[in-house]
Amino acid sequence: MQQQSPAKKKKKIKVPRVVNGVDTLVEIEVDDDGSVAWGPNDKHALLNHRLPRVDGHVKVSGAAEYTHDRRPPGMLYGRVLRSPHAHARVLKVDASAARGIPGVKAVVASTDDPARKELVVLFAGQPVAAVAAETPEIAEDALRAIRVDYEVLPHLVRAEDSVKEGAPKVFADPKEPNVEPRDKRGDASKVAEALKGADVVVEAEYRTPIIHHSSLETHGNVVDYRGGEEATVYASTQGTFTIPGDAAQELGLKESAVRAVVEHMGGGFGSKFGIGVEGMLACQLSKQAKAPVHLMLTRKDEFLLAGNRSGSWQKFKAGATKDGTLVALHAVQYRLGGLGDGSQAGQPYIYAAANAYREGYSIHTHEDASRAMRAPGHPQASFAVESLMDELAYKLGMDAVEFRKKNLKDAVYHRQLDRGAREIGWGRRNKTPGAGAGPLKRGMGCGIGTWGGGGNDECKVDVTVARDGSVSVAVGTQDLGTGTRTYTRAIVAEELGLQIKDVAERIGDSRLGSANSSGGSTTAASLAPSVKDAAVKARLAVAERLSPLLGGAKPEEITFSNGGVSGGGKTLSWRQACAALPAAGVTGHGVWQTSLAGRGVHGVCFAEVEVDVETGRVRPIKMVHVQDIGLPLNRLAVESQMNGGMIQSLGMALWEGRVMDAKLGLQLNPGFGDYKLPGALEMPELVPLIDDEDTREAVIGVGEPSIIPAVGAVANAVHNACGVRVRELPITPDKILMGLLSERRGA
Repeated sequence: MQQQSPAKKKKKIKVPRVVNGVDTLVEIEVDDDGSVAWGPNDKHALLNHRLPRVDGHVKVSGAAEYTHDRRPPGMLYGRVLRSPHAHARVLKVDASAARGIPGVKAVVASTDDPARKELVVLFAGQPVAAVAAETPEIAEDALRAIRVDYEVLPHLVRAEDSVKEGAPKVFADPKEPNVEPRDKRGDASKVAEALKGADVVVEAEYRTPIIHHSSLETHGNVVDYRGGEEATVYASTQGTFTIPGDAAQELGLKESAVRAVVEHMGGGFGSKFGIGVEGMLACQLSKQAKAPVHLMLTRKDEFLLAGNRSGSWQKFKAGATKDGTLVALHAVQYRLGGLGDGSQAGQPYIYAAANAYREGYSIHTHEDASRAMRAPGHPQASFAVESLMDELAYKLGMDAVEFRKKNLKDAVYHRQLDRGAREIGWGRRNKTPGAGAGPLKRGMGCGIGTWGGGGNDECKVDVTVARDGSVSVAVGTQDLGTGTRTYTRAIVAEELGLQIKDVAERIGDSRLGSANSSGGSTTAASLAPSVKDAAVKARLAVAERLSPLLGGAKPEEITFSNGGVSGGGKTLSWRQACAALPAAGVTGHGVWQTSLAGRGVHGVCFAEVEVDVETGRVRPIKMVHVQDIGLPLNRLAVESQMNGGMIQSLGMALWEGRVMDAKLGLQLNPGFGDYKLPGALEMPELVPLIDDEDTREAVIGVGEPSIIPAVGAVANAVHNACGVRVRELPITPDKILMGLLSERRGA
């Protein structure tokens, strides 16, 4: 029988907090060893306040050095040669002419590996060769000089074609079918029986297209290897510690000999883990040339080979009774992940259905494999089920908010729906979709989402207090641009009674303490507790040194506040206190504390739009997002994340989508000239509301959940405005106009 650990003894100490805007000392309960809980969410000196980002000035001034900006001495420029065919056998790659061009220092081809019997490209854009040259222009010339012989094979780039009987196989392996079963849950016969007793039934299909991450900085690395025993890789990555192992394998080095540096990076949204094929090619080129290679994908490369959010195709049959109870739901869900499996949350998502059945499949096509993208699988599922809930509510003649509350067991959603409805002015919406005179129609809709989040124990943090009073916090974690630097400083500063400017951070380097990758909104919930632990240990170490100077006060009873240290009836300034430290200062080594992190959040979004029924144009007017988060480390950053989620949802709902030519197997819009993102002129009024009724004293990530419910909210608002239910995203003017025309013909 496993022996249980003894319960920790508790005691109370005073810590600096802000109450009603005034600095004060608040008594909180701590473990006997001095480890501290976060304390009440509304009693913090720095945390849960609006904190400007500490790296804001270097970014807006252009001084921040991103991976793309790195220029080590002797650097070469890398470029990738892509396949123009969606499916083809590579017969020969002749790079002799490219190698003969002055300034070309390295060429690698997919056929270089003698162990490879043959190469079959499976999507248009798949790399077949790469070059490194002294200038970008020479590298481009070298690509044009490479000759590749292909045997073109049949391709499939539409899900409808891939599922047809007798369709060509996407993969050569017969064990990998075009349509691959994923999951099955529930009893279909019980659902069919329950549908017979429903007062209303809705049968519908919903689709979302493949969309792109559109990160500001493209994928890529600068690999600095000069033929020795060590290498440095400057990477645009979501995981500092995913780089050394991958790069070492390509360079033939020990993992410990490869250093990864991620000082600043321009977004990833789930697409940047590991070095990727572009990083592998950069390593191979650098190894061949014995020189640094800068290989950042072009924007067209980015669209063609850097992954995407998987599309979805969902078929529903659902029924409800007159009182609004969802009694049955039958769902067939297809993930459209190209060569990958795709992702999609299972239905009925967050709703309670008395009888539910679902089956899921992956439909493969000759398109690059999908990757994780901000809340993988959730926006697709939420859009479909929120549209379905709306259709059922309208068919019942029931208020859409009340219908949702009827089928949501969690009371948190009820309070968030009520708050969002008040903020948007839900009572103003059309009771009859499309009502109102004139061509400009206003409408409102809502949607709901959920996310897990949580943290893990990968982060190891050092907080060092020097004799001169300087304070540093060091950990290898990356900052995707979400404000990691700011809250890292804030946690330490608050613990030591200092200001953010008094703390310096060192991050983004694999030679520092280990950290988890930024995925699933787990960074803050993993890193913040470790930083807190390190800061507490550093505080206690300082206090222990000061105890004799403060009348023998116990270390855990010494308080740090307003730049001073107090105990035993005496107070020292921060510099006076630090002067008593040893020459090397003191360091607290922090590890993850389970009690400081949480998981599981709710979120609702309301949207108001205006639809011009003469042109089909949709103009977003206002969006309101209500989100619980536990302890907000930085309210300004949390609100920014929520705004970003709403903006990305707008793109998915109204503009974004990969367009493929089925005959050629080519993407027709691989660039921002044709792939439409929402810009400044499309921005509605954005209202991010932090749900402070969530009093959990725990850190939970907010990046993922903020994008989920808004897609369905916008789609439902469009229907409420003009009466047209668009079930396939994006909601473009042609779909609005065709829907209106169909209604007129039906009338």
